[in-house]
Amino acid sequence: MWPSLSPEESEANATQAADEAASDAQTAAAQAGESAVAASSTNSGAPPILGTTVFEAPGVTPGEPTGTHVGKKIQELRGDLSRLQTRVTSHNNSLQSERARARGSAGAYHGLVGAMNTRLQVGTTPGNPIMVNQWNQAQRELEKVGDSIATLNSLSSEASSTSALAAFMLESTRATFELRGALEEDHRQLAVLEDEVNQTVVIIDRLLNELTDDVARSQNYFSGERANLTAMQVAIDNGEYIGGSLASRAFGVPAPPPQGGAAGLVGQRQPLVIIRFDRPDVAYEQALFTAVSRALERRPNSGFDLVSVAPGVGNPAQVALATNASRRNAEGVLRSLTNMGLAADRVSLSATSSPAARVSEVHVYVR
Repeated sequence: MWPSLSPEESEANATQAADEAASDAQTAAAQAGESAVAASSTNSGAPPILGTTVFEAPGVTPGEPTGTHVGKKIQELRGDLSRLQTRVTSHNNSLQSERARARGSAGAYHGLVGAMNTRLQVGTTPGNPIMVNQWNQAQRELEKVGDSIATLNSLSSEASSTSALAAFMLESTRATFELRGALEEDHRQLAVLEDEVNQTVVIIDRLLNELTDDVARSQNYFSGERANLTAMQVAIDNGEYIGGSLASRAFGVPAPPPQGGAAGLVGQRQPLVIIRFDRPDVAYEQALFTAVSRALERRPNSGFDLVSVAPGVGNPAQVALATNASRRNAEGVLRSLTNMGLAADRVSLSATSSPAARVSEVHVYVR
């Protein structure tokens, strides 16, 4: 059934088949190299997206002394608020400086990586000294980004201390309303002072939240790019790409948050942890760390949903105030989780209110 071939025809066909096989192999190798370069270029993306907010303190409104004991207390509180806002300004200046430094280093790093990717795409000599020098420069620029992360972590600790001081000052200002022997002018000045302290507290909270986001994004960026740089070192030694980094394959992607937010989980699923903020300075971090660690041991690809649950009792204004306070508690829990090393992209945050809640609560669910 098979056609017969003469020896000459068999040799010619064999030669043609060998040429086609060699051509296919070259094409496959070229496509593999392009895929590796594309993978590296995808992993080595744009610099981390850092916040852009400039945090400016509202200032302190001066007031005339009234001569009363309450009036003297107000003067002291104004001095304390002025010093507090000076600290906020210092934090803001440090934050903007570190953001500019990280962006500059990341931009220089990506310029070097782009040049190396282009050279490796067309192929070069193994251990090309020019590319080795570029790789060393890229490593130095990436280490500067790592230094910025350490500075941002220190700044976050300082801002947390400032936040605690601001909360204490707000309580002191409110307690001054209860002192006897005040004039109407004293209470008017106190109301203005309370508003300014409240505004300062909000600014500090926002500063802390953006610092948390910046640290989380920078850490994810730094660890990913360090793995990409290691893979590129192997490629430079070989003069071409032999594959992308395996860092992105170490763990799967966690499941996305439920549609419409995680607030609908309240009352529907058993939470991993319930934190009740029924008193100041609730010590929850140790228990939270233990529960999250055990959950990750059982399911390394787990994500977590934080739901702030506010008491749904009272008039609309009271419910709104309780919801804001509950959300701030949830943001504090989120900061604790990121400080423990949990990646920010594995955590979602939502808020709701419930008539069954008597105090502000934060529910932690596993997904």
